[in-house]
Amino acid sequence: MDLKEKLNNKEAKIGVVGLGYVGLPLAVEFASAGFSVLGIDNDEWKIEQITAGDNYIDDVDDEILRKTVENGRLSATTSYQQVKELDVIYICVPTPFTRNKEPDITYIVDASKGIAGGLVPGQLIIVKSTTFPDTTEGIVQPILEATGLKVGTDIHLAFSPERIDPGNQKFNTANTPVVVGGVTPKCTELAALANGAIIKQVVRVSSPKVAEMEKLLENIFRSVNIALVNELARLCDRMGGIDVWEVIEAAATKPFGYMPFFPGPGIGGHCILIDPYYLSWKAREFDFHSNFIELAAQTNEDMPFYVLGLIRRALGYVGVPFHKAKIFILGVAFKRDIDDTRESPALKIMEFLTQRGATEISYHDFFVPEIKVNGTLTKSQPITAENLKAADVVVITTDHSQYDPEMIVNNARAVVDTRNLTKNVRSGREKITKLGSGIRF
Repeated sequence: MDLKEKLNNKEAKIGVVGLGYVGLPLAVEFASAGFSVLGIDNDEWKIEQITAGDNYIDDVDDEILRKTVENGRLSATTSYQQVKELDVIYICVPTPFTRNKEPDITYIVDASKGIAGGLVPGQLIIVKSTTFPDTTEGIVQPILEATGLKVGTDIHLAFSPERIDPGNQKFNTANTPVVVGGVTPKCTELAALANGAIIKQVVRVSSPKVAEMEKLLENIFRSVNIALVNELARLCDRMGGIDVWEVIEAAATKPFGYMPFFPGPGIGGHCILIDPYYLSWKAREFDFHSNFIELAAQTNEDMPFYVLGLIRRALGYVGVPFHKAKIFILGVAFKRDIDDTRESPALKIMEFLTQRGATEISYHDFFVPEIKVNGTLTKSQPITAENLKAADVVVITTDHSQYDPEMIVNNARAVVDTRNLTKNVRSGREKITKLGSGIRF
């Protein structure tokens, strides 16, 4: 039975390497659709959780995961020994960058080598990890072909970027259109068929390089536009008397030629922060400097430093020296109503505060019970009137929907609002220092 027939009959065995925010939802989607799925991850804790039927990703339904484990559709391991039994293998590993903002594709290389150790004819490998153009053909393909099996003849290879938006209640793995580009037309056909087994709309492109660049474009588009409003926010602050949030709200009434983006304390999550550097690094290989893209990334990365200035300004209003201040951070996830702290600007702000002499920093987050800041484990503190009153300044870094802005402002001595959470607060506005306004109400 060939792979096409196995996929159509749901007899293909699916492997997912990397069981994080991308891999686990993908694995559960295939398992709940009736496929046999093996997850592979080097984190033993994740394997233990899955084996016990316990979920650790908010975007995955607890009950669905439990049922797929109980009925034997989903299993997990740290070993690549069963790769030879798989028909389709997805690579969903992290792609961070180094301290010097250079791509670190160690996880992709390691996953490719692990797969190569059990590679057999007829298998399809699909890379989903966000990366720079020519990773699939220039790095993954040679590793796989070192086994003597040729892509397009003996095995199949494609790139199909992830499009996960943590916490999005409308779009998920199944209903978000996905792009796929194979090394050969047959690779594209099989990869589209595999994706189509669980995803409603599959868009085919001519090559892995196009799919890799397309993914970078998606996120760089957001990076550039967020940088624009972040820069305008700082300008409005300096000019005084102009609230950037009101400006954006007014501009958004135009029904064409404009879409609203919003400022904030910085960029978080994996893709929007990291992807511009992946592309700019690759561009230098061709003696091309992506100045515009890099400038946008730098503008976004400067925002936590700008927030430090707002905190100092707010402390000045209440007459408390920075090194003696009690600072209460509200929200450390990188965006509202999720537990994802990857590259969170709140953590960077806390690190910068500590490095600059602040000694009494606490935080609250409904979704993150504990975090490490500069190597020190810190636990979330209750958001009570007592804790708010005890702080010299309360800094809103994540606008979780459960936060009550009236309660926060009424009990705080001073508030730095980086998310416009206090927009509709009427009493106590003189306590608020808001990002992008330059107004002390």
